[in-house]
Amino acid sequence: MLRVLIADDEAPARARLARMLAPMVEAGRLAAPDEAADGVEALAAAEDAAGAGAPYGLLFLDVRMPGLDGFGVLDRLPPEARPAVVFTTAFDEYAVRAFEASAVDYLLKPVGAERLADAVGRAERLAPADRRDADERLADLLDRLDDAPPAPRVAGPPLTQFTVQGRDRLLVVAADTVVAAEVHDGITNLYVATRAADGRTATTRHIVPYPLDALEARLDPALFVRVHRGALVRLASIREMIPWFSGRYKLVLDGGHEVTASRARSRELKDRLSV
Repeated sequence: MLRVLIADDEAPARARLARMLAPMVEAGRLAAPDEAADGVEALAAAEDAAGAGAPYGLLFLDVRMPGLDGFGVLDRLPPEARPAVVFTTAFDEYAVRAFEASAVDYLLKPVGAERLADAVGRAERLAPADRRDADERLADLLDRLDDAPPAPRVAGPPLTQFTVQGRDRLLVVAADTVVAAEVHDGITNLYVATRAADGRTATTRHIVPYPLDALEARLDPALFVRVHRGALVRLASIREMIPWFSGRYKLVLDGGHEVTASRARSRELKDRLSV
């Protein structure tokens, strides 16, 4: 019996999928599904289940969710803790073809009962060797999605500080305190190293009103590097590079902030950080 998690930011979509799975639950093929309202909740639930020794066997992931999208959830799950995954998506035909090419299963919304049954059946039959092969194809897909050409440089000196909106004032943030810049739901977030009262380093998030490409074009390329389509990191803030899966690395930055680098950018980082 597979444990199931449904992750979708739309409650009606979660409820509909749970109703459609109910006959398989009654037949003893699946456990009653748990639900997550966004990618952050889904990641926490998957990690908790794996840590408790009762991992999910099947994860239905909506591709577009606030906070952390479906690919971001998979990015952060180690291969040994990653369940069989079925994407649910309202993406257009081009994106669906990309999912098909990667052999990652998908359900195009609105989900049909026959198509859902086929996807669950494939998850039930997934052998360890098939799972490893799927992981490799997933890594290829993530790399294609992460592929972003360098932003052309803007004439003039690189940015050394930012002005960001605080609660009731403007704050000046030095570029050398920024550990990363990431895009979530079209919003560019700066993660800044701060010193907590106990002396430990933490990170504070600020929102800036320009896209990541514009930010990359103004920052010093000797100090900041694009590690995938949605993230820049400051090289000096990298504290650890943890092998992830299929040549990717998880970067642990000052303050404990984590970003996953694509395979190609991981290789570049290893070269640039070698002594």
